[in-house]
Amino acid sequence: MSVIRILDAAEAGSTILRRRRWEDQEMPPQVLNGIERIFGERLGPAEAVARILADVRARGDAALLDWSARIDGVSGGPDGRLEIGQATWVEAYERLSGAERAALDAAAGRVEAFHRRQPVDSWVDAGPEGTLGQLIRPIERVGVYVPGGTAPLPSSLLMAAIPAKVAGVGQVVVCTPGRGGGSPSPVEAGPGLGVPDWILAAAYRAAVDRVFALGGAQAIAALAYGTQSVPAVDKIVGAGGLFVTLAKRQVVGSVGIDGLFGPTETLLIADESANPAWAAADLLAQAEHDVLASPLLLTPSRRLAEAVAAEVAAQLEGLSRAEIAAAALKGRGGLVITADLAQAMELANAYAPEHLCLLVKDPWSLVGKVRHAGGIFVGEYSFEVLGDYVAGPSHIMPTEGSARYASALSVVDFVKRISLIALGPEAGASLATQAAILARGEQLTAHAAAAEMRARPSA
Repeated sequence: MSVIRILDAAEAGSTILRRRRWEDQEMPPQVLNGIERIFGERLGPAEAVARILADVRARGDAALLDWSARIDGVSGGPDGRLEIGQATWVEAYERLSGAERAALDAAAGRVEAFHRRQPVDSWVDAGPEGTLGQLIRPIERVGVYVPGGTAPLPSSLLMAAIPAKVAGVGQVVVCTPGRGGGSPSPVEAGPGLGVPDWILAAAYRAAVDRVFALGGAQAIAALAYGTQSVPAVDKIVGAGGLFVTLAKRQVVGSVGIDGLFGPTETLLIADESANPAWAAADLLAQAEHDVLASPLLLTPSRRLAEAVAAEVAAQLEGLSRAEIAAAALKGRGGLVITADLAQAMELANAYAPEHLCLLVKDPWSLVGKVRHAGGIFVGEYSFEVLGDYVAGPSHIMPTEGSARYASALSVVDFVKRISLIALGPEAGASLATQAAILARGEQLTAHAAAAEMRARPSA
């Protein structure tokens, strides 16, 4: 029996390609059971998150320590704090092998080089009427959330922190779960508080300012509201699990956020020329992230779809996270038979995937037809895994269809645009008459009066 379905376009449109709001989806029993274990009663995820946020806001570090011990098994270092000192980052970096350090350095260098090319310049236009312009200023303090869970992601730290540093952010504060998250046994207090060396090494390489062994909703609360040890930030970036996403949603207004991210998704468009083994490997690379991941392939070739299905089954057996990948393939994955590449492109734009991979003979012929995607991967050698690690653009991309209006994380997310208006007396007086007319049209007489005073010649 195949581990991934083959569907026609109509069936796919009503199932795996149909967008549903993630908050409307049924919560897995293990999520609800975990909440009951921690809170002692059956709460919905949003209510559980709200309680954590309120407690951290009220009690600060004491609440952080309580929730970190209860949820993550982290009780803090010898001084009772959850901050990890910079010397520990350096030690973690030095514990990596030479090849590992070289790979980390290469990834960091490419991410920095890519983001330094992004234009975010101020401009000032001085003319006869006066001066208009736009001033670009970096955000002062940013919080970066780095997932831990069963697969710590140092690459996510690089992809968020380096663009922030390129933008000139004054302070970058990282929060990531201690001991990797999910372990029922407490970690022994130590300088790294159970945070994996890879993440601490990435913090060192990205030159962040502070790192805390904090995960979940309590980390978002600390960054949003501040505590005795964790500084409040101006914006929180980075993806996380359900509780992180719910927490980011609830703190908006107190702090800015980059977006609300759901499980990862990759959509491949392939034709007869595609290598079925490579296409299968690309699907599995996404499927192993999360049981709710969406590994999808659209093709007009049933023969290719059948070959990919066979390859998926064969390759799945050797994976370390085969159980997770199999659940994702069964739940939200699929191989969709389309009438032609034009229909595949139409379905892809309607779906607005996080990752859109073009595994066709002439991929550039489709690039101009893409309207909605977080990132486009052109050809079989521009595979999505390169985007995860070393290609250059940030892999923090819009999910759940938000690519219709949102973009991948970039330097733009870490700056503010301030309008500059400096008009001379003649221009101000001339424009005042028009402003007064518009103000009276809106029945705002004080606005009109302020304008009319400038429109009259000085006594």
